[in-house]
Amino acid sequence: MAYDTRLADRVRQYLQQKSDIVVEEKTMFSGLAFMVNGKMCVNVAGNRLMCRYDPALNTLLAEAPGYQPMIMRGKELPGYCYVEPEVLQTAKALTYWIRLCLDYNPRAKASKKK
Repeated sequence: MAYDTRLADRVRQYLQQKSDIVVEEKTMFSGLAFMVNGKMCVNVAGNRLMCRYDPALNTLLAEAPGYQPMIMRGKELPGYCYVEPEVLQTAKALTYWIRLCLDYNPRAKASKKK
């Protein structure tokens, strides 16, 4: 499992500034997942950012630069996407995507515990 450690560090640094959340890191989706308050929020997969956001934003975000839908078992997974690395070069761009994920996190469902 290889992932961009610099991108992971940038995500970690941003999340550490937030005093109102609990962040845990886990290996997941062939990358490093950042769990926020017990729920998968963002993931660094290879050199891309995988985002979990409000599925109601799918149509709007699909037009965003660097957006790639997340496909599982041949179907697009609403509320999840990959963001290509060239779009994430600035702190402003990375912040935009992480904030989308953090905004949705309180309403996101936690996965069932095994």
